[in-house]
Amino acid sequence: MSDGRNWKETIRLPKTEFAMRANLANREGDAIARWDAADLYHRAMNARSEERPFVFHDGPPYANGNIHHGHALNKILKDFCVKYRWTRGQRAMNIPGWDCHGLPIEQKVDERLGKKKREMSTVEVRRECRKYADEFVEIQREQFKRLMVLAEWERPYRTMDYSYEATTLRELGRFMEQGYVYRGLKPVHWSWAAVTALAEAEVEYAPYTAPSVYVKFDFPEPPAWMAEHLGGRSLRVVIWTTTPWTLPSNVAIVLNPDLNYQVLALNDGEAIVVAEGLKESVFAACGLEELPVLVDFEGHQLVGRPGEDVPRPEARHPFIDRASVLLPADYVTLEQGTGCVHTAPGHGQDDFATGLKYGLPVLAPVNRYGKYTSDVADYVGMHVFRANPLIAQRLEDSGHLLN
Repeated sequence: MSDGRNWKETIRLPKTEFAMRANLANREGDAIARWDAADLYHRAMNARSEERPFVFHDGPPYANGNIHHGHALNKILKDFCVKYRWTRGQRAMNIPGWDCHGLPIEQKVDERLGKKKREMSTVEVRRECRKYADEFVEIQREQFKRLMVLAEWERPYRTMDYSYEATTLRELGRFMEQGYVYRGLKPVHWSWAAVTALAEAEVEYAPYTAPSVYVKFDFPEPPAWMAEHLGGRSLRVVIWTTTPWTLPSNVAIVLNPDLNYQVLALNDGEAIVVAEGLKESVFAACGLEELPVLVDFEGHQLVGRPGEDVPRPEARHPFIDRASVLLPADYVTLEQGTGCVHTAPGHGQDDFATGLKYGLPVLAPVNRYGKYTSDVADYVGMHVFRANPLIAQRLEDSGHLLN
């Protein structure tokens, strides 16, 4: 019960002129305005010796939306680095930049334009992309300044500036003049929807249960030391793949020279080659009982070792009149599959590297819309997403499907 006294007066409290509330929303803006008025960044630059420069390269964000926590962390940590160098007496310039090209901006513009984009020319769409990037460069600049990051905000670099593009083109010209540029093939991630190549960082992976097949490749001329144990059986090398649609591009099968392999009697007329360490999983996946072992051998006995100049035996493609050469590769493991790895240099980095090493053709008979070109369309149908079941059916019909 109160007796009418002001109890606050009975407590000795410190006296201060500080405001009771931080009021940061206004105070931060006031501080930034004072820094701008005082030209704090350039005063810091001019006060430091040019004899001890610190070169700071700012990897640019995309100009495709408002900043988020990732942008804030990135810019604040970089600001720490620059200001720390100032405390060491070094002249550390902080010139910000923006990436104004690429899929992230195009996707945002697509959302903004909607159906209207169908009526626009390529040049008109590019102008919309430039306008959009311009808009968000300005928005992000003010948002970064609000984080109290000091930089040469009035002199940024933008990848869409004509001077920037011209400099890039001139440097490319110098590379070409000196013979450092060549035209070749390389597998890349591709978006059929956006019709563009994708960087590794733009690819998001998710759990996916893929259709897989065990495929038999005819091996018509095995070495004599192997053939004498076959008892008249035809020999086939078994591969496993979760991407049957890449089989039209197969040109090789790779084995690990240091793994143990076996030739197994599949029936009275047929034998198969698989890695010893994977045969049980092959039996389980393909509904097979234990098979008799006809030959034990190490991979190098059949394919040699990487770098060795030895004859390379050849299997035959299951449904295209083409050789599939047997080669050594250290990256073949016993984690899954058969130990005999289907190799299509046009589809996959390891495959591509093997193709370069051994001079294999790089086949990728798929156009930018995910459709097969005419020379293999009869084998797999018109679209990649339709190819897996069609290829599996063709393999089964031809007797080349193990499972």
